[in-house]
Amino acid sequence: MLNKICIHWSAGANYPCNTDLNAYHFLFDKDGKEYQGKYKPEDNINCKDGIYAHHCGGGNTDCIGVSCCGMFNFNLSKKETKYPLTQKQVEAMCNKIAELCHKYNIIVNEDNVYTHYEFGLKHPKTSSRGKIDFTYIPYLPNLQKEKIGDYLRNKIKWYQIQLKKKGKQQ
Repeated sequence: MLNKICIHWSAGANYPCNTDLNAYHFLFDKDGKEYQGKYKPEDNINCKDGIYAHHCGGGNTDCIGVSCCGMFNFNLSKKETKYPLTQKQVEAMCNKIAELCHKYNIIVNEDNVYTHYEFGLKHPKTSSRGKIDFTYIPYLPNLQKEKIGDYLRNKIKWYQIQLKKKGKQQ
């Protein structure tokens, strides 16, 4: 049963490449355009067959992978990249995650909706240890990396309220 969502940046350019489309279920380019990956979220219910989106080392089973395209060669100490994330794409991603949470009955909290960075911290014996997506948001440069997951979850909750107001949720 799909019950988790891991939030990523692709560590690539601002548009998805084949590697990105194979790794994530949904991606968002710098303009906020959504792309569907090669695998459906349901493919990650059973990862033993090898036919699933490999987005979160040690945490792919029952987990949907959603990613913003960008942050290639991100320098964490200088906070520089030629492919920064945009507010438009982060907003589009959070809106999509709100829809996915409704569709799959996923409660938005730190146990069910988290960044790849947060997953790596909680699961240090996996290959996700040390991942830095999401530890920086270019348009919010002073937001501490430890607060980014909460920021995104709050944004997702806001989108859930907007969907409910529009009658898209019962």
